Amino acid sequence: MIRFILTIGLLSVFIGDPPVRAGEARIAVASNATSAIKAIAERFQEQTGDKIVLVFGGTGKFYAQIMNGAPFDAFFSADTRRPALLEQKGVALPDSRFTYAQGKIVLFSPKLDATSAVLKKRAYRYLAIANPKLAPYGEAAKQVLEKLGLWDTLRFQMVRGENIGQTYQFVISGNAELGFVALSQIKQPGLAISGSYWEVPANLYQPIKQQAVLLSHNPVAKAFMEFVRSDEVKAIIQGFGYEEQ
Repeated sequence: MIRFILTIGLLSVFIGDPPVRAGEARIAVASNATSAIKAIAERFQEQTGDKIVLVFGGTGKFYAQIMNGAPFDAFFSADTRRPALLEQKGVALPDSRFTYAQGKIVLFSPKLDATSAVLKKRAYRYLAIANPKLAPYGEAAKQVLEKLGLWDTLRFQMVRGENIGQTYQFVISGNAELGFVALSQIKQPGLAISGSYWEVPANLYQPIKQQAVLLSHNPVAKAFMEFVRSDEVKAIIQGFGYEEQ
């Protein structure tokens, strides 16, 4: 009798409705796009039930990690160079690369009147920028300062973040009175910007085109990349201060 009951119980497990399991994708995202990609991932998860695991950091470091086999399914970079290199080296899937945003750099301060005039007056202790060797927004900041003739003048007042996320933290924490950050870091849809900023004229730096690539055949990652290219998502991206693509 006991054996019969156990058999019935096991049969009920096998013939019952199987549990529905959502898929999952692990995605590396440049830190300037933190808020925008979070919002997009939430919308995607609501619509599909699949899970997007986001890891935020610097473009240069992510590139090195991916080249060393880091287990990411996709990469949202802050530039075009690293995704192109990943594609050329056969690490990224062919024909998966596309531009998802074009960033803008701003001079931002929670307390000072952030203008080009204030920048030139040097009435502050520290100016934060991202490391130009690792971060595309840092390279853009360097281009701006060189065009303004201030790169050498301000070199002893600069504090350099490893990426644009750390650079923003330097400014928002007060460790630097002002800094060059991404507009997407201070602009949130429906919210007022806390502080002042100067949107740097586009002719002072090279366009910051940001590209994404697939790194695996994960179907959830592929679906997410297709979702990012939709008109619905383009509107979300623009809401965070990126230029229309």
